[in-house]
Amino acid sequence: MTWKAELDFAQHLADIADNVTLDGFARRVAARTKDDGTPVTEADEAAERAMRAEILNTFPDHAVLGEEGGETGDGPARWILDPIDGTKNYAAGIPIWGTLIALEVDGEVVCGVISVPALGERYAAARGAGAECNGRPIRVSAVSSLAEARVSYTSFLAFEAYGRGPGWLALSRQAAWSRGFGDCWGHMLVASGRADVMAEPVVSIWDLAPIIVIVEEAGGRFTDLDGNRVIDGGSALSTNGRLHEAALDKLVSGP
Repeated sequence: MTWKAELDFAQHLADIADNVTLDGFARRVAARTKDDGTPVTEADEAAERAMRAEILNTFPDHAVLGEEGGETGDGPARWILDPIDGTKNYAAGIPIWGTLIALEVDGEVVCGVISVPALGERYAAARGAGAECNGRPIRVSAVSSLAEARVSYTSFLAFEAYGRGPGWLALSRQAAWSRGFGDCWGHMLVASGRADVMAEPVVSIWDLAPIIVIVEEAGGRFTDLDGNRVIDGGSALSTNGRLHEAALDKLVSGP
């Protein structure tokens, strides 16, 4: 299958979400803290409601898993939604945040879209069709040495908090530089060849679903920090592929 129709629909969902999230971003809507300790705004909730309604109208037999609304429905096809990845940035007026949309069929993510509308960037990919940004093909870098690598991350201190401190320091010290660009955009920097490694020690499935297909279709590699090719492993590592084993080695073994 080409998954073109499904990818076109994911793009449509991103358009719907952008209308909601950009309005809230312009108004600087405030965030509140959920019971799980993560932030949420009215725009997160409204964008997810709008996308869920469109999925129900178009694919009533598909399941949906969203950060704000949980899981509804069942069956082999499941849409996975994160209406705003990077809510802390969003609420602070920092434009590095995005909407994540993916379709998973029989346990495999087959297409995905990441919209970063405040930066004017839209990433998309479907299995076997390559990856693109704003309609133009993207590819990972050809960097083959950690000493030349550009490394991105979300929170430096989170690696220590989740028992990955020594490995993260070892990787950062080996790299040419590291920058905290963070969240979905850091992974898209890898997919588009502007960074070479992106690592996160703690994430949820909705933070990662479209990332795996976009990074892989751009020629890269995606796993959790233990090297498993999964989106529900609780951590994430995107690389250009050439650096993946070396990065994993540092993250697992440390200095």
